[in-house]
Amino acid sequence: MTAHAETGGLRSRLRELYYGQSDAARRFRFALLAFDVATVVFFIVSSMIEPVAAIIVADIAIAAVLALDYGARMSLANRPWIFPLRFTSVVDGIVIFSLMAPFLIDNLAFLRVARMLRLLRSYHVAADLRKRWRWFRRNEEIITSAVNLTIFVFVVTAVVFVVEGNRNPNINNYFDALYFTVTTLTTTGFGDITMTDTAGRILAVVIMVFGVSLFLRLIQTIFRPAKLNFPCPACGLQRHETDAVHCKHCGRLLKIPTEGE
Repeated sequence: MTAHAETGGLRSRLRELYYGQSDAARRFRFALLAFDVATVVFFIVSSMIEPVAAIIVADIAIAAVLALDYGARMSLANRPWIFPLRFTSVVDGIVIFSLMAPFLIDNLAFLRVARMLRLLRSYHVAADLRKRWRWFRRNEEIITSAVNLTIFVFVVTAVVFVVEGNRNPNINNYFDALYFTVTTLTTTGFGDITMTDTAGRILAVVIMVFGVSLFLRLIQTIFRPAKLNFPCPACGLQRHETDAVHCKHCGRLLKIPTEGE
């Protein structure tokens, strides 16, 4: 067997794992999702303690797995030279660099923020979840909004922790930063943690101006009554109640596909 044939066989196996519909392919993608969640938890926990040998070894192991995943997806891309320019590819590249940074430069604190972006990779299994579980299809919009809210809160918290961790005596760990972020986003403002420097106050203003509206919008999406997306053939209204018979905008009879419930 030639090297070219072996390479082609490897690409075929990888393509099946990443894009196939077999049970093995789905289990592989769910395993990647579980790995993503585990790495995010590790990033949060490790940000609260001083680097030790075990954490450095774990960083290297995670970087190796991410690099293999990156290389596999790049080899499957129709245009590999464009692949590194995609948003998710840039995120993965930043995360891998942040994990290997201690061997190249001082461990820059701001790179911790990039590690939170790993949450965005969870979207890659949404199609599998939609096909496999009716509950996910029924509540996909709520789940998506909850994931968006989690990403937003974690990333903003990471920014607060990086900017104020060494400046503000009241922010000593990631959970202090999380507490400040949530109280600011919800406009609760207990006042036990306040920003005392210019950079911190600018950050607080940005969170309040841009964050509160997004936070409230995502919360509204999660808790408002569930609706489904089905474009009305007459007026184009997209969202309807799950048991709608007529379009509430134009009165057109709707034939929304159901699953027998």
